[in-house]
Amino acid sequence: MNKQNVTIHVNGEARTANVEARTLLVHFLRDELELTGTHVGCDTSQCGACTVHLDGNAVKSCTLFAVQAEGRQVTTIEGIGKIGELHALQTGFWEEHGLQCGFCTPGMIMSSAELLKTNANPSDEEIRHALEGNFCRCTGYHNIVKAVQHAAGAMSSTQAAPAAADD
Repeated sequence: MNKQNVTIHVNGEARTANVEARTLLVHFLRDELELTGTHVGCDTSQCGACTVHLDGNAVKSCTLFAVQAEGRQVTTIEGIGKIGELHALQTGFWEEHGLQCGFCTPGMIMSSAELLKTNANPSDEEIRHALEGNFCRCTGYHNIVKAVQHAAGAMSSTQAAPAAADD
């Protein structure tokens, strides 16, 4: 067994583990760090349930080895909000019923967060395009799109509020 130490900054904290060189990032997160919000859905990088942010960009964590993330920043679904202080996307999914079984939700939220980082007011078509790599078997996507729009509105109003207060 070829094991090596890997240190990855996960949700703002340096985390080190001794892993096999072939350990996928998704398994490092789930098995070594016990961050089980990142889901393993298909094992073929088709479903998007394992989506996390690597250095601020959405990636499917089943397509990377943990050693490839050495020294880099990883944000999981556990790292974007806090209990009592949810991220706007988490609130949007709750308020707009954007989840049913919830299995795809972490990946949907992480992919949507990347979209909203670059497009504060996406159209339905832009949201659907951004989520093409994320599969949901329950919702039919309509409420997921509404949830992302809800979050976009909440995020733009909180960003506009401080500017208005300066006037």
